[in-house]
Amino acid sequence: MSWLTGDDDDEEPYSDYGDSYRVRPNPKGNRPRTKIRPDHTNAVVGRVLTVDRGRYGVILAEGTPDERTLTAARARELGKKSVVTGDVVDLVGDTTGEEGTLGRIVRVQERATLLRRSADDTDSVERVIVANADQMLIVVAAANPEPRPRLVHRYLVAAYDAGITPLLVITKTDLADPAPFLANFAGLDLTVFTSRLDDLALAPIIEQLKGHRTVAVGHSGVGKSTLVNALVPGADRAIGHVNVVTGRGRHTSSSTVSLRVPTGGWIIDTPGVRSFGLGHVNPDNILRSFTDLAVIAEDCPRGCTHLPDAPDCAIAEAVQRGEASRERYDSAQRLLETLAG
Repeated sequence: MSWLTGDDDDEEPYSDYGDSYRVRPNPKGNRPRTKIRPDHTNAVVGRVLTVDRGRYGVILAEGTPDERTLTAARARELGKKSVVTGDVVDLVGDTTGEEGTLGRIVRVQERATLLRRSADDTDSVERVIVANADQMLIVVAAANPEPRPRLVHRYLVAAYDAGITPLLVITKTDLADPAPFLANFAGLDLTVFTSRLDDLALAPIIEQLKGHRTVAVGHSGVGKSTLVNALVPGADRAIGHVNVVTGRGRHTSSSTVSLRVPTGGWIIDTPGVRSFGLGHVNPDNILRSFTDLAVIAEDCPRGCTHLPDAPDCAIAEAVQRGEASRERYDSAQRLLETLAG
């Protein structure tokens, strides 16, 4: 029954007025927004080499005849998802790489590793340095500036937490004997390279970089950029000098950039830092890097810190019985103390 006429009929209410009453006019005259988003099945895969003020340098078809680089921007679909050097990303838009073109990053693929640091040890907010690196090249000077064992311990903690293999380069060994400094790391399965001001001794380092993506870290002024420039001719990374009054290096590299080593592999240069916060690190990841000690630690009491004052620590008891390496245990403790401190 129509409520207007009181008669039974099959017409919808307001049928005499047409269907126009159902649609609210759009004053802007544009198409209504939709929640349906494209799936980007035609996206191509690339790897981020540089990040600079909202623009990303990306390499596509790496290692193939069609290899090319392009500039890309973030797509709205990413939301607050970060994009960092080393990320493997999906891109749409103009991906030809021709001058003046701009692609769009629509997805960041799952990261194999993620190297992070925080502002200080009380800050749990992480600063992402690089993604998908599998080696960390820690560069330290034997002198000028003086080496800092605690900073190197922090680098090691961050590497172990990220699942990255650490390597150590001691530069300027013609200025001081590196042996006393290296004694701080006895017991670690740590590959060490040495170089001099007049001889960088690149050959063994170059061999270690082949087939890897290696992130280089180090205190300002230790010679990291000099080493990178030698490994990648034409890289032109800025080189700083050490202040003769403070003994500190001047920050030179201001961005993280991934560079192809002509002899194989990639080196990722990072800005020099004077501190490396570990507020984001899980202590359990440190001991997992000492696989022999981690097995023994399964017999430790719940919540055992494995530090010198830890009661009934199974590792300490195994060391006393001669069943575990004291040097390895001392190294693990130093790293755990660095994190606890």
